[in-house]
Formats: sequence, structure tokens, C-alpha cells
Amino acid sequence: MLQYVSETAAHAAHQPWWSPIEALDAGAMQALQQSRLAAQYDYLQAHSAFYRRKFAAAGLGAGAVRSVDDLERVPFTTKQELRDSLRAAPPFGEHLAAPMAEVIQMQASSGTTGSPSYVALTRHDALVWQESSARSLFACGIRPGDRVLHGFSMSKGFVGGLPIFQALQYMGAVDIPIGADGGVERLLAAAFDLKPQAIVGTPNFLLHLAEAAQAQLGRDVREIGVRRLVVGGEPGGGIPALRQRIQQAWGATLTELMGGTDLAVIYWAECDQQDGMHMTAPDFIVTELIDPDSGEAKPFTEGATGELVYTAIQRQASPVFRFRSGDHVVVTGTTCACGRRQPRIRCFGRTDDMLIVRGVNLFPSAVQDLVESMRPTVSGQVRVVADFDGHSTQANLKLLVERAEHEPPGLSLPALKQDIEARVRGALSVKAEVLLAPHGSIDKPGAAKVKLVMRQMPPIEGLQ
Repeated sequence: MLQYVSETAAHAAHQPWWSPIEALDAGAMQALQQSRLAAQYDYLQAHSAFYRRKFAAAGLGAGAVRSVDDLERVPFTTKQELRDSLRAAPPFGEHLAAPMAEVIQMQASSGTTGSPSYVALTRHDALVWQESSARSLFACGIRPGDRVLHGFSMSKGFVGGLPIFQALQYMGAVDIPIGADGGVERLLAAAFDLKPQAIVGTPNFLLHLAEAAQAQLGRDVREIGVRRLVVGGEPGGGIPALRQRIQQAWGATLTELMGGTDLAVIYWAECDQQDGMHMTAPDFIVTELIDPDSGEAKPFTEGATGELVYTAIQRQASPVFRFRSGDHVVVTGTTCACGRRQPRIRCFGRTDDMLIVRGVNLFPSAVQDLVESMRPTVSGQVRVVADFDGHSTQANLKLLVERAEHEPPGLSLPALKQDIEARVRGALSVKAEVLLAPHGSIDKPGAAKVKLVMRQMPPIEGLQ
């Protein structure tokens, strides 16, 4: 049954991790995963018409999956298949594998890559979400008893809202449930009044909060005494220049997390080493790394890159099996001083966001990283203007770059444009056409995630 506060919270404050599972050796973890994977496959054969069809089409019958190695025989599940399933059998799709009478909660994706995906949870599923999220939040530095300012959106059924609230409550922390949609003024008022030890939110929004406190209130957020900034929902937390800027603004340590509605709330989290995120729920999710073009599996070795593929184990409602996440990552390490045994990764983009510019694959986060590193010559705000059909173009890359509030003397705008274009070509191997926007003209972060890609040039006066 659901728990408001986990029994683990009473003794977790001074432990190195939330659950011993996180430090389980490879052999024991493999045995645990294989047992649960076999049970999940059998469960889907018995309860999911969607997966019975997929398995049968691939020639997979009863008992076909008994080990992690067997997964390579199973076809991938794609986001489009889940959308089609939802349309075919609303509200939770043909892949719903539990009776509606056992569904106690639902959540929705943010819908940034299409229509929102709705997922259902049984009591067991909801408790798994709370447990995996508690592990992640703990790894990121939040402790039982902490006051945590909620800077993710609290609306639209987004998993950064109510499920994060539930996870913080489960781990014995106190959520301050304002949410990004509560507005900057109210969030800052709560922060200065309640002095939270931690804040959760998107990286660009937390930076915006710090800058708004100075600009609107004339106050420095460092006087609040925040210890930990826990960010996710965007790749900005993994961009070194942006990370440093946020940490300096708050005088606090930044750690990153990652998840997704189709699997859970959070299942990747960065420890105090600040060198990539560990999988914190390997007993609930089997993770593969694949070549995004060939689909072939790759080992988790330091420096390896690829797309993450997930299989839920111990999931009752809305399970997914070999689900292509679209998250492109680099493995930053396979061991860690924190004692956790899962490899560390950093996400640098999504398949949905990737553009192909004259044959060169380009992730918008790489452009953001480059422009952010040019501060204070520019403000750091940038948008990619993809005013073409699809994700591929033979034209130059169009970039909208916001000028700095106080530009260096003697630097002409033509020289600044030329400098940005040269850096883009040198670092990213694409030719760019840069338009400079007046300072403050690019929309600041809010309740929604920052969208680095625009499909048409916005009507901004004073572009040069």
C-alpha cells in the first residue's frame, strides 16, 4: 500500500545511499534483474494484448525471455506506438496491463514532442515511483527533514509536480509546493521567508529566479542559504558553463536528475562527485545502451555514446518493454567514489531535438553550451531557428543570439556575429547565420521547459 513517509527516512540521513540496492554488486544485480525480467515478460504475455501481438509478430512465445541477453531478440517499443495505442483504446491505451479497478493514479508527459502520453499506476506502481524517486533525490543531496522549494511546474499532470511532491514527502522532506506556475514573486517570497535547504526545478528557471531576485527585489539569493540545487527536465544541468553560473548565483552545489513519464518520475541522479548520473532503480528498470542508427546494443564503457532503451520490471499498469527513450547520452564513468555500482551518464540531447544541417548531426544543447561559454560578451540566451520542414536542411544554421546587457566597449556587432559564426563552425562543423537580438527580448524561463528550437523567426524589433 501507499506510504506517506518511508520507514527508511528515519535512519537515512547519515547513510551513503537511500537503498542498499544502489550498491549491489554486478552478479547479484544481474540475478535479481533476470528473475524480475522473466516474471515481467510472463506478466505481459498474460495481461497485455499490445505486447502479446508484438511478441508473436517477432516469433516470441511463452518463456522466450529469461535473461537480459534475451532482450536483443525483442523488438523495440517506440513513442509513436504508444501514441497509437492511446488513440486506439483511450484513456490509457492497449498497453494497459492492469484492470481499471486497480488504477489509483494517472500522470501525463509534458507533451513537448507531441500529444501528452497518459500513464496509469496501481498502488504497487505508485510506491515504486516514490521509492525510485526518493533514491534519486537522496543521491542528489536532499535529506529527510530538508525544506525543499518546488520549482518545477505543479500543473498539467506533469511528473515534476505531484509525483515529486509525493516522493519528497515519502523521504521525510518538506515540499514547499509553490511550483514554477506559481510565479517568480511567490517563489522568491517563499524562499526568503522559509529558507529552504534545497530547490528543485529546471536549470534555466533556477538561474532566472536568482537574476529576478536581484533585478526586482534588489536581494541576493545567496542570503537564503540554499545548500543544494537539484535540476532536471532540460539538458542545461549538464552544460558546464551554465552549471557554474547557476552555482555561483546561488552559492550552492548543483546536481542533476533525469527520468520520464513512461517509466517513472526520476531514475537517474547525480551524486556529490558531480560527474554524471547513476541509474538508481536497476531493480525496477533494465537499461540498455544502443547505437541509435543500427539499434545494436553497446556496452556501458567510459566514453561510450548511444541511446538509452528501457524495460520496466515489476510494473503492473502501463508497462513498457524495450522502450526507445530518444535520450542520447555519454557514459562518464563505470565506478564511483560514492559506492554506487551503476555506470554514470550525461544526457546531451534527444532524437526529437536533433537537427541534421548539411549532413551533420546537431543537438541544440551543444549550441547552448557554446553560446553560454561566451558570456559576458553575450547574455547566454540562444534559440535555433529551424524554419524548414522536418529535421534536415541544406541551408546554413540560423541562430538567434541575445546581446549582453553591458556589451564590452570597442566590440562592433558585425565583429560579434562573425566571432559567434566562427566558433560554431570550429566547434560544431556547421556554418551559421547569426542574428543578434536586443538584451531581454528572448523569453525568459517559466513554468514550461525552455525550447531551444523555434520553427519560425519571432517578431523581435531591433534584430541585427
